[in-house]
Formats: sequence, structure tokens, C-alpha cells
Amino acid sequence: MRRLLLLVLTVALVAIGAPVPAWVGAPVGEDPVDWTPHVIDGDVRAMVVIGDTVVVGGDFTTVTDSDGERRFERWFIFSFSLGTGRVLGFAPWLDGPVSSLAAGPNGTVFVGGSFGWVGGREQRGITQVDLVTGRPTATFRTGLDSGDVRSVETADGWVYIGGSFSRVGGVRRVGVARLSERDGHVDPDFDAALSAPEVGRVKVEDLAVSPGGDRLVVTGAITKSGEDNRIQVAMFDLTGWRPRLADWWTNTYNISCRPSFITYVRGVAFSPSGDYLVIVTTGRQTGENLPCDTAARFETYAAGEAVPTWMNHTGGDSLYAVAIDDVAVYVGGHQRWMDNPLGDESAGPGAVDRLGLAAIDPVTGRATAWNPSHSRGVGVRVLVLGDHGLLVGSDTDEVGHEYHGRLGLLPY
Repeated sequence: MRRLLLLVLTVALVAIGAPVPAWVGAPVGEDPVDWTPHVIDGDVRAMVVIGDTVVVGGDFTTVTDSDGERRFERWFIFSFSLGTGRVLGFAPWLDGPVSSLAAGPNGTVFVGGSFGWVGGREQRGITQVDLVTGRPTATFRTGLDSGDVRSVETADGWVYIGGSFSRVGGVRRVGVARLSERDGHVDPDFDAALSAPEVGRVKVEDLAVSPGGDRLVVTGAITKSGEDNRIQVAMFDLTGWRPRLADWWTNTYNISCRPSFITYVRGVAFSPSGDYLVIVTTGRQTGENLPCDTAARFETYAAGEAVPTWMNHTGGDSLYAVAIDDVAVYVGGHQRWMDNPLGDESAGPGAVDRLGLAAIDPVTGRATAWNPSHSRGVGVRVLVLGDHGLLVGSDTDEVGHEYHGRLGLLPY
């Protein structure tokens, strides 16, 4: 839809002789805005934009306004105005970190993480809270029996959750579940039947629903869906009343990286049109033919075995986050280089410096000239794109060579 709107706008502007804005068909800028607030401790792991409000989640306790003059106690979650940066009164009470966020209906937000209590009531891993009051909603009371939620997406009246769990609302669902957006009941018609006997337990790191709502991709410590092999990545067809495993799989991530990683796939995102997806990984291994520490494009509607259209290597540094617009694939982590298949914790032939943030051409798979820079630390954990630009969340304090405490906004 955004691509169509940009095309219509561009044609209209050209027709009337008006100047075309720089952001039409261009990547986001390299100079962050000055008005975003600062997170003073811990890290930012999740963000979502709902109207003019940005909700931020992670493992932190204190935030300040953009000039640092006012401090706010905010445990694990807060919100601010996208247009002004003003920290809002939204302050839900949670007893553990937030890992994922998704917009809910009627001025609410879905929150996933490793908490067990919300606003004084027991509700593990997943909750829905009011965007103004911060109170949990009366109708959505479903929670996990144990474990955590690492990814939340909403589509067509459903809430998709992924993480490390085996029961949701008392119903057996391993690693991934689909819940009613209205009251949280577990969909009886969707059981991904994930297992991972080779690694001991299922742990879903990320999931994504295609823009058209017809595909779900799940990534993490998984090796099977039912009786079918699905190593670290599984795709489901959502077009029928009963979702089913899609005729799509990849053997790309059958290869081991460093033995300490039971899974090294970290993030996944669909393109705006939904025709392709990009997966980012860690792994702490290098090699031209290894999928460790890479970003890789796959075609969504390929049938049978899917192989990467392209793969871009960091040369041994982790990627955690990915977001895609019409002109670029943005990736974040603690990488130092891109275009670096022959590097080994070093810049190999052809490598380009890209500290913490990079943009990849979606057609060629090569890094673009975009290079704002980001201090490394553990790395960039979340990237969120919208008409505002690119929101960046991490555990460090520098974006575009400026101080920005753990979050920044690179505008169009």
C-alpha cells in the first residue's frame, strides 16, 4: 500500500509541477531527530507506533526527556509523542522485561515479555493494556503457564505470539500460538505442532505475518512442524479457515554455527509488498558458504525448497533486527562491516564499514551508501519503519554520531 501511495503522490506532484519530497523513493536520512527521549539504563528491545504515540519496551527503569532535564521512573515500558518527543503518563506496572509489542484495537497495545504480573494481576508473558491508563484490559486475561513471549504480531483479528512456552491459557501450544484479539482465547484450529528433539526445547525468537495476512513465518530453535522437517524456519499458509504448513522450506539453516547456539536465526521481516522476506542471524562463525552472521532474502511464494536470492555477510558479527521499505532492507546488530563474506572478525576483500546499522539494496543484496553509524554494545535489537522514518532501539547511546540514549529516530 505504501508503495502505491508513493507512486500516486509522485505522479500527482510531477503532473502539477510541484517539487517531489526527498523521502519519496529515498532511504531514511542519516541525521537523527533531536527530540526523542533517552533511556538511561538497560536496553530497548521493542517499539510500536500507534497514531502519534510510540510505545517502547525493554529492560530499563529510567527515561528522560530529550534535553535530560526531567527524569521519569518507567519500569520496562513507556510511551512518548512521535511529533514532540514528550514522555507520556503511560506507565503500566510489570514485574519483568518487555520483549515485544503490537498495536491492539480500541486504543490498546499488546505486550509480550518475561513478566508474570501486570497491574497487580497474575498474567504471564502476554497482556493487553490501555494506551492511556496503562491498565490491563478486562477481557484479555490469557497468559502462559510458564516461559516467555519474544514476538507478537496482530492480523485479521488474531494475535500471534512466539517464544519459549508449552501452554497458553491452559491449552498446549509449543512455541507459537494464535489468540483472539477480542478476548485472548486460543484458536483451536491452529496448532503449529513445533518440536525440536535435536536441541532439547522449542524457542521461537521471532515471527512475522505478511502484509496481505496470508503467510506466517516463525524462526528460532525449531526442527519440526508435525512430522515435517523445518530447521530454524517454518512458514504457514493462513488463507484457509485452518492454517497449515506451507509448501515452502529451506535447508539454508541446517548448517551449524558455533556449537553454543541452539539457534542462530534472530529476526525476520516481510517486504511491504509481501513478495519476499529477509532473515538475519548471529552465530559467531564466518565463511562464504555459511549462513552465520548474515542477512538473506527469500522469495515468499517459492514452492518447495527455497534458497536465498542473496546473502550478505558481516564477517563474524551478529545481526538482530531487520526492517524493510520500498527502497532498502535495513539491518541492525553489532556488526562492523557488510559485504564481507571473506572476513574473519576482520574486513575481508570488498568489505564496507557499517557500524551497527546498514541498508542493503533489495535487488542486488549489496550494502547501499547509507551509513549513519551506531555505537556497538550488544547491538541494535529493534528497527521499526513507518512514514515517520526508522526508529532504532539498542543498549547503547550513540546514533548518527550523536548522543541518543538507547533509542533514536532517523527521519525520511
